[in-house]
Amino acid sequence: MHAGTEQAGAGQSHLAAIQARIAAAAARAGRSPADITLIAVSKVQPAHRIEAVLADGQRVFGENYVQEAAGRWPAYREIYPDLEIHLIGALQSNKALDAVKLFDVIQTLDRPKLAAALARAFERLGLTRPLYVEVNTGGEAQKAGIRPEELDPFIAHCRRDLGLPIEGLMAIPPSDDDVAPHTALLGRLAARNGLGRLSIGMSADFETAIRFGATHVRIGSALFGERQPRKAEA
Repeated sequence: MHAGTEQAGAGQSHLAAIQARIAAAAARAGRSPADITLIAVSKVQPAHRIEAVLADGQRVFGENYVQEAAGRWPAYREIYPDLEIHLIGALQSNKALDAVKLFDVIQTLDRPKLAAALARAFERLGLTRPLYVEVNTGGEAQKAGIRPEELDPFIAHCRRDLGLPIEGLMAIPPSDDDVAPHTALLGRLAARNGLGRLSIGMSADFETAIRFGATHVRIGSALFGERQPRKAEA
């Protein structure tokens, strides 16, 4: 696994530019850039693009699909043992065990059935992973996520009844919405539940999300370029 010189240079310049924009956005908000984690969204990206960004030092990546991540990251972990891989896509309950084995952080806990499946997986494997609850801040019927008004009892159930390590909140606002009010809402919900990590903000709006409190921003196309079409997952 190696990237060509031209590919590595392209990856380096994109990464440096994104890091500079994150630092500038943090400074404008009176925050430290060290408080912002860049999650490189690598789903459907070809290997040479990922390897270029890896070569430049990026170690935190986000994947949407268990099967795709399983075919990619175990080999890279042998080369880069400090990798941190986040699941940022929907998780089926029957894949909870596989997800716990593969990912370092799971950001898409969104329903009681999945919470129970993750608790069983943790018990079976004798380990835990940090979990973020996905919140449907836009109230979209077609979108996953706990509704804001249902969040407090859901987190209480996860903590009290299942002993799950809830560490943050994640949201994917409606694509046409200003991310600012969604980030502010997520921040209020997090504070109310004693959580300090907010995963919100993508390529088009991460600077605004940082201004309103995001601690983790998920950036794909601005870092890697446009995605290639994805083959259907079996």
